[in-house]
Amino acid sequence: MKKLYLLTIALLVFANATGQKLKPYILAGSSASSIDVVEKTVLEKLKANGFRVEGAYKPVSGKDRVVIAVSNDDLAAAVKKIGGFKGFALALRVALTAENGKVLVSYTNPAYWGRAYFTENWESVAANYERFSAKMKTALSEFDDEAIKDFGSKKGIDVVELKKYHYMAGMPYFKDNVKIKEFASFEEAISTIEANLKSGVKDVRKVYDVKLNGEKMVLYGFALSGADGERLFMPKIDLSSPKHTAFLPYEMLVVGNKVYMLHGRFRIALSFPDLTMSQFMKIVSTPGYIEDKLTEVCK
Repeated sequence: MKKLYLLTIALLVFANATGQKLKPYILAGSSASSIDVVEKTVLEKLKANGFRVEGAYKPVSGKDRVVIAVSNDDLAAAVKKIGGFKGFALALRVALTAENGKVLVSYTNPAYWGRAYFTENWESVAANYERFSAKMKTALSEFDDEAIKDFGSKKGIDVVELKKYHYMAGMPYFKDNVKIKEFASFEEAISTIEANLKSGVKDVRKVYDVKLNGEKMVLYGFALSGADGERLFMPKIDLSSPKHTAFLPYEMLVVGNKVYMLHGRFRIALSFPDLTMSQFMKIVSTPGYIEDKLTEVCK
């Protein structure tokens, strides 16, 4: 009888978990102020609530959007606990987008991205993400002129499926990342990347780099400003409102002596899970373009 009871409870918990769905972004609210004024306020609030602002930039058009990359001790501790490719989770993003006469303030949904990146290790870092989420809600509470809501997918992704997400059969999972280059050492990798960035890599600009203390790990974020970059692919896939501005920038991870990027067909699909195959085909060259540009950074 006891075994039957425990089995019943387990099934109920599983059913409840599988019924929950998440979306990639959260709309914190909006402001009637200019985007520059909102950016200043957001930066102040983030810092006051313990977030480290790792970098910010104006993507795509350069005037209607701002992306702010943030990290904090909760994310760092989560990554340090598991290590490896979980380094892609070292930063999350806050976005400001001028739409319909207002500036919308949004951010990447911690529970969504955390599950997608930590996969089978999610439960061991869930508390870190809960703390991060609570602090983010507090930091952006000033803009809560409407109910905080998630967006970025009509139906959302089931929390169980999110931990093993891929767009469709034959498409890459989180683990199927792209190795850009292998160096002789971590130090050589970093010095090469920084030297190339200082010299200038065409159509690529560093937005941020997040170092994990005590580990040979750095997460970079890059703006892709060329004719085949953000201004080409974003208008083809960022079609709904609110805009998915917090999709940007694109990341590159240095772990030990190796450099990786998330596969474009995983990272883009995760950010725009409702894209149709015909919409995907409009940016069929984008994953390869991103890989080529990040390869130039490491040459």
